[in-house]
Amino acid sequence: MANITFKNNPVTLLGNEVKVGDKAPDFTVLANDLTPVTLADSKDSVRLISVVPSLDTGVCDAQTRRFNEEAAGLGNVKILTISVDLPFAQKRWCGANGIENVQTLSDHRDLSFGEAYGVAIQELRLLARAVFVVDSSDTVTYVEYVSEATNHPNYEAALEAAKAAK
Repeated sequence: MANITFKNNPVTLLGNEVKVGDKAPDFTVLANDLTPVTLADSKDSVRLISVVPSLDTGVCDAQTRRFNEEAAGLGNVKILTISVDLPFAQKRWCGANGIENVQTLSDHRDLSFGEAYGVAIQELRLLARAVFVVDSSDTVTYVEYVSEATNHPNYEAALEAAKAAK
């Protein structure tokens, strides 16, 4: 498993670490209107999955805004931002911040995504910061588990991987 710290304290990640070349694990999360969303709901598209602990924190806010700004130049790439924030909080945050190009999804109910992708933090019931790119055939083409959850991911590498995926 990836070694992750949160505010420099080691944390335990639940689930299985995902690696480049793996078939992307399926999951069920909730959209802002409480409808279930699975990986298959975005089939035939490249998916850039941005994972954040909570949208209401500085780095998570910046990460989501950055991918929202970059979305227009990515063509057939869907950007999914997943956290354990409640769907209502995600909807409020997106509305207050003009976020329209990414889909925010909540894993609060049963950590389906967090455990499938090995990002569920046992001690905090939050998701570790990570970025995954999944191509249109559901193969993982890029993985970044950010080693310190309060740090930014490598935006340029993730965006290049999304552009390169088919």
